Amino acid sequence: PLMVFLWFLIFSVPTGLLMNRIGRRKTVLISLVVTALALLLPVLTIPMPHNTASFTIMLVSFCLLGIGNAIMQVSLNPLLSNIVHGDRLASALTLGQFVKAIGSFVAPIIAGWAALEFGNWKLLYPIFTGISILAVLSLGVTKIEEEDEKGEASTFRQCLALLGNGFVLLAFLGIVCHVGIDVGMNLTAPKILQERLGIGQAAYATSIYFLFRTIGSFAGAFLLARFAARPFFLVSVLMMIVALAGLFFTHDKTVISICIALFGLGNSNVFSVVFSQALLHMPDKKNEVSGLMIMGLFGGAVFALPMGMAGGPPGVQAAIA
Repeated sequence: PLMVFLWFLIFSVPTGLLMNRIGRRKTVLISLVVTALALLLPVLTIPMPHNTASFTIMLVSFCLLGIGNAIMQVSLNPLLSNIVHGDRLASALTLGQFVKAIGSFVAPIIAGWAALEFGNWKLLYPIFTGISILAVLSLGVTKIEEEDEKGEASTFRQCLALLGNGFVLLAFLGIVCHVGIDVGMNLTAPKILQERLGIGQAAYATSIYFLFRTIGSFAGAFLLARFAARPFFLVSVLMMIVALAGLFFTHDKTVISICIALFGLGNSNVFSVVFSQALLHMPDKKNEVSGLMIMGLFGGAVFALPMGMAGGPPGVQAAIA
């Protein structure tokens, strides 16, 4: 995981600056090519035994996956803003999160099928490589009129200085907290069920959370097309606050499950709303703002240590707060 998430910190802001030079569409194409290469490398290790060379190739593959993912996250969302405008941008971004969730859901299923049918889970990689190549070809022949950034291109220092804008800073912190909530649910929800209901119930917590996050993303794609983003965001936050209060006090399995599900629904559209509002707040600096927002994905990882420490002792599963 470190080999994947490290690159959000390193590549996010530079990618925003790169888009100013070569354009958003070309930057997305670069990310897709890097991703396809990352997926192709494990295919080369399929005939190889589990040796040092194979392990090294897998590490390189994960690094390239992280780099490609970081570049894609930064460049794809501003490119989408050239096609979808105004409050509908949040709806489109949410639909993208839903599609991404489908990819995360089917990957282990494909890997399990390949392992059972052919004895090699790595056949997952050539399937995803083919999808990546198809994406490169599709975007390569698609014409998109990109809006020009106004003014001079920003430097790295000027890009970071955008955090001096109160709205941009709050949006950045919102992304950090969104990722922190995901980390928190992975760390503490199973502990809550284990502590209060027994170890046999712990496995369900994360599945419930991500199931309802996926459902929320799908529903949000339609709701955000009809309702304003800010009231929708307020309702989402209130849902998480209610869920958090329930997790603090209840010991009932059904209520805990409902709270976890409510948390998943509440957090399902936070990224899309915050990201879209940040882009709309500074339309002449979309590339730079996008880089800052995606950098927040790595920043959220810092929540893991304090949450783990706070949730370590028995009876103190309050780390998610």
